[in-house]
Amino acid sequence: LALSNTTALDLLLSKLLQECLERSNSSAAPQESAASGSLAIIYVLLMLGLFGFFSVAVMVTNLRARRLEGPRDPYNTYIATDVWHRKDREYIQAKLLESYKLCCVLENQLAVEQPS
Repeated sequence: LALSNTTALDLLLSKLLQECLERSNSSAAPQESAASGSLAIIYVLLMLGLFGFFSVAVMVTNLRARRLEGPRDPYNTYIATDVWHRKDREYIQAKLLESYKLCCVLENQLAVEQPS
């Protein structure tokens, strides 16, 4: 079968175009994936670095604040003792007794049921 010139030219051009595209795709794809992969690694490392920096900063600040308090601080001594629990309990009991003393019952003779 003899092909016409235009058909042969179309086949030749399409074959050349396919080869060029395959060559360019095969060489460009690894470069793009390598570049995007390295950017992803840099991004992850940057996020881990920032998280680590803030975590260490919070820990150091907390340790420093605890060291400044000291064990003989009156506030810590007050909290460590159980005196304030007893004082609160006594205060609540006194208020409860006082409210009982103020409480009185008035009987209304007219509202009482009369069994007749």
